[in-house]
Amino acid sequence: MKYKLLYEALPFLKSIDRERKEQFEEYFRSAPMWLMEAFQIEELKKGDVFIREGEPADTIVFIGNGIIEAIDYRVYGTPYDYMQFNRVYAFGGMEILMDLDTYMTTLRAITNCTIVKIPRSTFEKWMYSDIKALKHEAKLVCEYLSKEARNSRLFLFLQGADRLALLFVERYERYSKNGLLYVKGNRQNLADETGLCLKSISRGIKKFLDDGLITKDGNQILINEEQYEGLKKMISSKIDLG
Repeated sequence: MKYKLLYEALPFLKSIDRERKEQFEEYFRSAPMWLMEAFQIEELKKGDVFIREGEPADTIVFIGNGIIEAIDYRVYGTPYDYMQFNRVYAFGGMEILMDLDTYMTTLRAITNCTIVKIPRSTFEKWMYSDIKALKHEAKLVCEYLSKEARNSRLFLFLQGADRLALLFVERYERYSKNGLLYVKGNRQNLADETGLCLKSISRGIKKFLDDGLITKDGNQILINEEQYEGLKKMISSKIDLG
């Protein structure tokens, strides 16, 4: 097996979804044995904060299973959830590329998660000795920063229901499975992510329900492929989604 050592070091890879498994294989394709020996696997509970902005960036973290979110507390002390992740990123890798000693953001688990931790010194040694690994990490960081900058520009021009629609479209593109997206979290979570007030969130949800652009499934919101296309068409008339 091509990735036998990686699977021995990270046994949870055998039980995660294929896409994330392939991302791990791609990321650690050239990883040396001494790097894999430094892997530490930990379990997080929903709500656990495992990286805090301003603290020493001495550990690199990968999300093996589950979803996390980035939080910003700098606006009036109110938590703003500005990005969710379920892909394979080296959290702490950006700080290395930017030569920073402290973390730039706070990260919290929004589901139970399996994480992989690597000491920064060990990860740096690998990056600086393997140009392909360094190039791959730089590519992922640039893609993330480019997406963040684009999203910030888009949000400047969207208000109310349009901003909520953009959030649903992006979630569908990143998290849907078999053509379906179940939107997790309550209305306060949606308000935190969009910067809208609860009243605006409620109005937007009612509008989308009335227009058939979302469906309620118990306490969750369900979006199918046809509804996703409808939401995308609605905001495409106002901005270029690229």
